[in-house]
Amino acid sequence: MTARTALRPDAVLVQAVIAGALSFAHLHDLAAAAGQDGWKAWAYPVSVDLLLVAAWRRLRADRRSRLAWCWFTVALFASLGANVATAGLLDVGHPPAWLRIGVSGWPAIAFLGGTLLAHTTTPIPTAPVPPAPTAAPEPEPEIQELTPSTPEAVEPPAREEAPALPAAAELADPAPAVPAALVAHARKVADDHQTRTGTAIDTDTLRSRLGVPPQLADAIAAQLT
Repeated sequence: MTARTALRPDAVLVQAVIAGALSFAHLHDLAAAAGQDGWKAWAYPVSVDLLLVAAWRRLRADRRSRLAWCWFTVALFASLGANVATAGLLDVGHPPAWLRIGVSGWPAIAFLGGTLLAHTTTPIPTAPVPPAPTAAPEPEPEIQELTPSTPEAVEPPAREEAPALPAAAELADPAPAVPAALVAHARKVADDHQTRTGTAIDTDTLRSRLGVPPQLADAIAAQLT
């Protein structure tokens, strides 16, 4: 039997619902006053809120994204402008021409912002390439001095032993170093995959999503387990 989760009231959640409902209604009233009647007036607040959510999701993935900050500001200005405009600063019965132009052109602006946010990839930090191992220099053979007085006592130089071959473990390529930023990004990708599919992400899917070599993908998957 699964235990039922008790529903507890959250003041922040209640406040967010109230603020969202009021902003939604103000956007609808402003669109209706600008000549958008019927279902079109209800579509404007949905478009503004979706653009705001899309920009916020991109900001959570990359705080330094100027594109996400730009469209988040545009959507926030549209929502805040509707709240201020319907507070009595504008005559909604006789809206100015610039308001009608702005409301009519909003669908194209929202489509452009949503397309750019959806099709712009987040930069992935590149892993540093480990330096190649350097071979140890071979020792120089010792030169024995010959004594001309006793040539029969001269011994031939000792036979040099062949250097020992390195072990198989030393011949294998060292595991690449994985930066912490790349591991954190891979963990977000793995969590998102498990949330959407219900299963853990495999190495091939992780390598395809990150765009890294197979050896580096294996090292990242080993740290995620």
